[in-house]
Amino acid sequence: MNERKGFRFETYEAPEQSIFDKLFDIFQELITHTSGDFDEAIDWLRELDKEYELTTDEYTIEDFIEDLKAKGYIREEFKDGGGDGQEGEEGSGGGDISITAKMERIIRQRALDQIFGKLKRSGAGNHKTGKSGQGDEHTGDLREYRYGDGLENISMTESLKNAQINHGMGSFQLSEDDLVVEDTQHKAQMSTILMIDISHSMILYGEDRITPAKKVAMALAELITTRYPKDTLDILVFGNDAWPIPIKDLPYLKVGPYHTNTVAGLQLAMDMLRRKRNTNKQIFMITDGKPSCLRMPDGTYYKNSVGLDDFIVEKCYNMARQARKLHIPITTFMIAQDPYLMQFIRHFTEANKGKAFFTGLKGLGEMIFEDYEANRKKRLK
Repeated sequence: MNERKGFRFETYEAPEQSIFDKLFDIFQELITHTSGDFDEAIDWLRELDKEYELTTDEYTIEDFIEDLKAKGYIREEFKDGGGDGQEGEEGSGGGDISITAKMERIIRQRALDQIFGKLKRSGAGNHKTGKSGQGDEHTGDLREYRYGDGLENISMTESLKNAQINHGMGSFQLSEDDLVVEDTQHKAQMSTILMIDISHSMILYGEDRITPAKKVAMALAELITTRYPKDTLDILVFGNDAWPIPIKDLPYLKVGPYHTNTVAGLQLAMDMLRRKRNTNKQIFMITDGKPSCLRMPDGTYYKNSVGLDDFIVEKCYNMARQARKLHIPITTFMIAQDPYLMQFIRHFTEANKGKAFFTGLKGLGEMIFEDYEANRKKRLK
């Protein structure tokens, strides 16, 4: 266990928690760091237990594993020839343990809570156009009744209060002038593509960059599906090539031995957005490196990791311009701080008329959330 590097844990005490709850909090973090590898996460949990005495003689790690199974957070799948189909004892080697869909959802919710805070659900929730009037989302503001307002939008409490003030308490009278309407806003939809760089540099230099990136993706997915269910979010990853991944696969996302084919990622993102009926579309791109790879028409790869290759860079600029013509803004979240890479991103952003944020890992999630909300208000007016 000592050869593993990159994880840092601080002492955490929660006296109100049961032992299971305490272990479960830590397990959720570990299963995210280990890309869904249950065995590795439990190995780490055992090491932490040795150091911080998380369990007792009455409640052990084995008891915790059994509780995870009982609660439906993990499942054991037996290999071919693994016996009579009965669950074996932990450590017997009878089957492989993996997390369930229920656990995947909890991990996404945890990411949302960690990064964006505990957000209140807003019912059917959708994007506001910023234009008040006859709509379907309440703003909380009150105004006088206007001809054509729906009866369902009349605030009876405020209207009756006005009637008492205007006509006195002696006899009940309610006129059109007493009516108060709760203002509404029209809704619209937003389609977002989140591009995640999974090139090898995302784990180089002693820094785990992929875990924060996938936490952001999980949190954004949970935010949109719970708060803005009519919006769409698609995730794609790009290395030597680019391909979409389902939201449920985010906890298992890993970096590969790849170069950075930014062009392939942008091409796929725009192809996916062309199929969306929503008029409001955007691309978020999380990357830490320079574009260093292109797939040629004959299927071979053109690669150059030394500096910025003019041929590759110009292809990136062309993609940015194409997105601009399609009215698709690209917001780049650049993790690296190298001056020449920052200059490339500035030119790329200028070609698209989009935005760029030069940031480290700290605050990445909050920054993406704020930009998503800002775009929601700006693009949907």
